Amino acid sequence: MEQSDTRFSKLRWLLAVGGLVLYVVDTGTDVALVVGYFLDKQYTWSGLTVMFILTGMLVTQIFSYAWFRDDMKNGEQITAGMSKSKSAALHVFGMGIFTRYYHLLKEGSRVVWTTEDSSEKHHRLFCMASDLSMLKLFETFLESAPQILLQLYIQGSKEWPLFKIISVAFSFCNMAWSLVDYRCCLRKSLPHITDMPSGLPTAVYLLYKLGTITSLILSYSLLLTLSIYSTIAFTLFWLLATTWAHWLQTDFCSARVLELLYRAVVGVVLIFSFFNVKGKNTKEAMIIYYVFYGVISVTAPLSLALLKPELQKTVYFWTVCGLIYGGLLVGLLCLVLYYRFLHPRAPEADEVDGLKTETVTPERLKTFMQP
Repeated sequence: MEQSDTRFSKLRWLLAVGGLVLYVVDTGTDVALVVGYFLDKQYTWSGLTVMFILTGMLVTQIFSYAWFRDDMKNGEQITAGMSKSKSAALHVFGMGIFTRYYHLLKEGSRVVWTTEDSSEKHHRLFCMASDLSMLKLFETFLESAPQILLQLYIQGSKEWPLFKIISVAFSFCNMAWSLVDYRCCLRKSLPHITDMPSGLPTAVYLLYKLGTITSLILSYSLLLTLSIYSTIAFTLFWLLATTWAHWLQTDFCSARVLELLYRAVVGVVLIFSFFNVKGKNTKEAMIIYYVFYGVISVTAPLSLALLKPELQKTVYFWTVCGLIYGGLLVGLLCLVLYYRFLHPRAPEADEVDGLKTETVTPERLKTFMQP
């Protein structure tokens, strides 16, 4: 089935510009956070923050370079004029995402701000945007999500300055929006897949992700407050999720080593949000995931109240409990509403196998995770 609108619009181009600005600001705040912890002689927090930053950067550079290389090898000119040596040099210096933004905005400006109106060019822009959005998604869950959890643990029940409250709230919204943007770009890059409807369906989907991610991360923060050994449970959860991705035999990467890295990254992503790893019907897996999620969100505040009753007298405890239970209710309600009434129901081919189309779609897009 053809998509309702396959044009890479001026609004989409401006959103890409906004995404670049936010990415630069986010990078700057990360550096400021590291410096702040270091100057306060909180070397452990500074070191952990640096570790999260470097992990997210390293993984995104590896996948970004691998995708550039695959595109060149397969003749899919997603970024025309980029040599392997130049691409490698840029990625070594951590410029992979900035390079992709440059190519997307440069080619996008020629298409949306001139008279060029080729459907193939519009499709290629969505392919480029999908690659970029998935890389940012990797970085979000490898860097931003752990950092939010760390900040919640460090600040704990101490008085929260207004700017920190705003910063954390913005981080949650940014994570949820990155999921929505990724889903929109991915579905537009696959011509045989129906678009994600705009308006109410998008708003409900955003609330579903915002509610579930917020309540889950806040629940994790309470478990960390209860005991630092909760990190062992998080590690076991990551191993279980990675094993599940391995059992599904994902075929995302052309190289075996990269495929194992991809499955490990999927395991991290699943700690914070559910994804359809192979683009197939995973209703049973989703039900199991959200039952587990519900148990964590319900029991974490109760456990802290029973084992650390002194915290019941703090505004922080009751605020976090309200956000956890409110997020749980709103998230699951919007989840049911979206998939019951608003999710596209038109027949569509399996994302892994795909269909023959007139436009060239990189093979990896057909095996991207479905949020």
